[in-house]
Amino acid sequence: MLDHLIKGALVVDGTGAPAYVADVGIRDGRIVVIGDVREEARTVEDAAGLVLAPGFVDPHTHYDAQLFWDPYATPSLNHGVTTVAAGNCGFTLAPLNPDRPGDADYTRRMLSKVEGMSLVALEEGAPWNWSGFGEYLDALEGRIAVNAGFMVGHCALRRYVMGPEAVGGQPTEDQLADMLRLLHEAMDAGAWGLSTTQSSSHSDGDGQPVASRHALPAELIALSRAVGEHEGTQIEAIVAGCLDQFSDAEIDLFVEMSVAAGRPLNWNVLTIDSAVPDRVPRQLEASDRARKVGGRIVALTMPILTPMNMSLGTFCALNLIPGWGPVLGLPVPERIDRLGDPAVRAELVRLSQSEDVGVFRRLTDFGRYVIGDTYSAANEGLTGRVVEDIAAERGQDAFSCLVEICVADELRTVLWPMPTDNDPASWALRAETWRHEDVLLGGSDAGAHLDRMCGAPYTTRFLGDCLRGRKLVSLERAVQMLTDDPARLFGLRERGRIQEGFHADLVLFDPERIAADKATLVHDLPGDSPRLDSKAIGITAVWVNGVETIRDDTVTGAVPGTVLRSGRDTETVSTK
Repeated sequence: MLDHLIKGALVVDGTGAPAYVADVGIRDGRIVVIGDVREEARTVEDAAGLVLAPGFVDPHTHYDAQLFWDPYATPSLNHGVTTVAAGNCGFTLAPLNPDRPGDADYTRRMLSKVEGMSLVALEEGAPWNWSGFGEYLDALEGRIAVNAGFMVGHCALRRYVMGPEAVGGQPTEDQLADMLRLLHEAMDAGAWGLSTTQSSSHSDGDGQPVASRHALPAELIALSRAVGEHEGTQIEAIVAGCLDQFSDAEIDLFVEMSVAAGRPLNWNVLTIDSAVPDRVPRQLEASDRARKVGGRIVALTMPILTPMNMSLGTFCALNLIPGWGPVLGLPVPERIDRLGDPAVRAELVRLSQSEDVGVFRRLTDFGRYVIGDTYSAANEGLTGRVVEDIAAERGQDAFSCLVEICVADELRTVLWPMPTDNDPASWALRAETWRHEDVLLGGSDAGAHLDRMCGAPYTTRFLGDCLRGRKLVSLERAVQMLTDDPARLFGLRERGRIQEGFHADLVLFDPERIAADKATLVHDLPGDSPRLDSKAIGITAVWVNGVETIRDDTVTGAVPGTVLRSGRDTETVSTK
């Protein structure tokens, strides 16, 4: 007898093959029969008019902490994501040196600063009772609703071995050997490989460059070589050029790391904008060069424009504009005073237009900002209005107008930048770029930057756009890009397709309705901390390992997910 039978669904199997109508039977967590199924089942579901797809795979998340207080990885699971890759950008919660209990506090403060996680939620929501990476994975096993795989973070390896000297210091031969031993132990326990960052935008809770930014190429190559000694492993890496355009040295580093490991290296995130036509070819030059010497470099890119909010009162992307940090990093009273100076405002605007701004240039058309939540009587009625319209009424330049509004709210005003790369030419360039063999959809950062952006719903928004919007790719190809493509990159065993014998990770949705609702601020984290959430529209049900986890955008309470461990659950992916 089957556990569950889905009758008459339009099956989009993840391979890119044409959709077809069929019944799908599930037993013991697996897809066991596809076709005209007559076998009895404990439960039967009429899926006529609905699409059945494999569960979506999100290749870049930061759910490392959130899974402890939210085993459903919301809102990703609501939007059909059944497998998440975490431990990215060099930041993980393990290993932690048991001889330095303060390292946990350092890690929490770093994650709060660099990944926008609530410090209170980190303190109250996770147990922090592990030392080794395997102990961390064991702490999650059996209590999560999604499948989750984890890279081991370079920053954690350095901190464990070098302590505070990890920031600014270089390891001795013995210390590098200890780092390699820890990395091997983590991969033996199931870590997917190594993640690291050398991005200039990544600073710790003390405002210092995070530990891995101090690593020299020889250290990165040694760690990469260790990755290649384990089955089913990968590398994920970030450098400064990921935000705009790579330097030659950065491309060389990526290529050398991939070749040393004999493993794919993925990076995040490829920003596509027709106003910067030379960015995509430059970024994909890394992939082309790697292919020639036996490596593979994969660029992640988002298929949607991720809504994000900002505030002059808290750390956000505007702080990363060169020259803005010293002003926006001041205590709020001093910040208000400085922003009130016309000369300071003029200098900030000048800095925002320099070539050094790179990808952040898309955030500097201040007239195109929309005012979100406001908090003072002076700003009553401004929510939802565009700054350039308000500035015209007041006879001000756009940035001065924006600052005046924010100052009236003591800098608490929520700001929504309108994207500048929403033009037809940019979308045409995206469709062309997606066809490259080393471009993969992803980069949601789900689990991070919780009150600033909400990338998790990219799956449903993309599908809705493919079915009823721009229709840049077919439904079959869209599903493949969200399922089998990332599954194959990570070497996931028997996941990513609707195929007999595969794990029953499935999404049932209404093609006429599939979409994501607008992002709204909710307070549901430990300590009543805020985050942006987005409801899924048109998702009928989600199954993980054959167990229903979502029904009509509501979690069922089941936790059938598994910690996906390298070697056991992943196989080695060739770079050839």
